[in-house]
Amino acid sequence: MAFTLYSLLQAALLIVNAVAVLHEERFLRHVGWGSDQGIGGFGEEPGIKAQLTNLIRSVRTVMRGKVTIFYLNIIACKVLFLCFN
Repeated sequence: MAFTLYSLLQAALLIVNAVAVLHEERFLRHVGWGSDQGIGGFGEEPGIKAQLTNLIRSVRTVMRGKVTIFYLNIIACKVLFLCFN
């Protein structure tokens, strides 16, 4: 398999999907990355753990429905290319 832009986009989509399906209570809280941990005071800079937790929560919120649409597009492209090659 050659390293192409399509394979790079497909790998990025797999990573976004992995982040989007993380469940906070089942997985993240057991690792110590729950929403109640890492809460700083007012005016304090958030640590790297709090920033990553916020990024994971944001990706889950924004990309949950869109990942399905992206996967359907990839499946359609693969079916079309397999049928015509």
